[in-house]
Amino acid sequence: MNRIMIAGTHSGCGKTTITCGLLKVLKEMGIRVSAFKCGPDYIDPMFHSKILNVKSRNLDGFFSDKNTLNYLLDFNSRDSDISVIEGVMGFYDGYGGKASAFDISNDTATPVIIVIDCSGMSGSIGAVMKGYLTYKAPNNIAGFIFNRMPPSLEYDVRKLCSEMETEYFGYIPKNNDFYIGSRHLGLITADEVENLNGKLKMISEQINKTILIDKIIAASEKANIVHCEMPKIPKLKNDKRVRVAVAYDRAFCFYYEDNLDLIRNMGGEIIFFSPLEDNKLPENIDGLMLGGGYPELYAKELSENRGMLESIKNAADGYVPIIAECGGFMYLHKSINFLDGQKYAMAGVIDAIVFETSKLQKFGYAELTAEQDNLICKKGEIIKAHEFHYWDSSCCGECFTARKLNGNQWKCGYSTENIIAGFPHFYFYNKPSMVESFLKKCLEYRSKYGKIV
Repeated sequence: MNRIMIAGTHSGCGKTTITCGLLKVLKEMGIRVSAFKCGPDYIDPMFHSKILNVKSRNLDGFFSDKNTLNYLLDFNSRDSDISVIEGVMGFYDGYGGKASAFDISNDTATPVIIVIDCSGMSGSIGAVMKGYLTYKAPNNIAGFIFNRMPPSLEYDVRKLCSEMETEYFGYIPKNNDFYIGSRHLGLITADEVENLNGKLKMISEQINKTILIDKIIAASEKANIVHCEMPKIPKLKNDKRVRVAVAYDRAFCFYYEDNLDLIRNMGGEIIFFSPLEDNKLPENIDGLMLGGGYPELYAKELSENRGMLESIKNAADGYVPIIAECGGFMYLHKSINFLDGQKYAMAGVIDAIVFETSKLQKFGYAELTAEQDNLICKKGEIIKAHEFHYWDSSCCGECFTARKLNGNQWKCGYSTENIIAGFPHFYFYNKPSMVESFLKKCLEYRSKYGKIV
């Protein structure tokens, strides 16, 4: 399986821009491409998917062990000629020696191209190169791409690559037209970018001029084979598939594709719906998932869709099993309250408000220990999760104790007989029994009620 990783010196160095441009160029060459993103990010895979018209996936060393990483990489690359993996943060940045792009490249034996942001540098570029090549070994670094670099430095960096016995893969000159845009939660989503196709066309045209595509393809062919086994996935013993309604639109779009696939593989059928556009939940559902996203950007529209809010409330009151993560958790509150005093009514399932804050409340990975039996696990079980939000709740819940590697801990998770909701995001391959527990609860709901009351 041919594969290459586009990693970088730091967040914002240009690896997403270069990855997206490379994906477009390879696709236009008639090469079948699969795309991946290191870490828990939702947004970069949306850009990959927009370009390829095939869902991009996440590879996360905190959530997944080495075998699972390689299985998911292999399984999701089965119909492609080359896999392009985008790194996370700086190449060596990660959590507990597990989740950096460096760790994932080693676990998957993937050759790496480092993107260096050359803004404001000339001779110091060599120091950055040497540092990345020698900081840790082995490191699978095949060579470098030089971003935002004046063309006048091309001869110098080619010479540096030759002297350090590493590959020169090309450069990208500084061009503000390539800029995609951002907000406090990271990049804006692919559907929000004005003239995205035009920007991608400009980026791909530049890549065709100054990036050595053939050399990148040749480097991908040097990836070693890593043997792996299919993880043990429990399956429901039931003739009829469990129908799970999944909120999916501009407000709720943060889902791991492998999570959705795992639900399907374990006996679930997914029915997408839009809390923005639809006036009620799909018919004859057995469970409900409300994922993360940006409900605050669409608070007015969500609040005005009273039919859907009532349908969600009826489902919760009628014991439909519900998993709600971050944005979905916000949606279940009585209201969303903004710093400027505006507030918008939401579903009212949770008798509390969610409110805007001026700083990041929680960020990064955590291990959640269940303090009680709940919809997805038993008391004492440990689930890995991550949080990233500027919002807070007057009722974050106490179902779990969350702990970070640095020792910080807090309570989280609103739990009832049929609901698990909170700011944490889950990755189901970390513990497939979460899905098994949820789907079994869905089957129990069907046997008792068979419909939303």
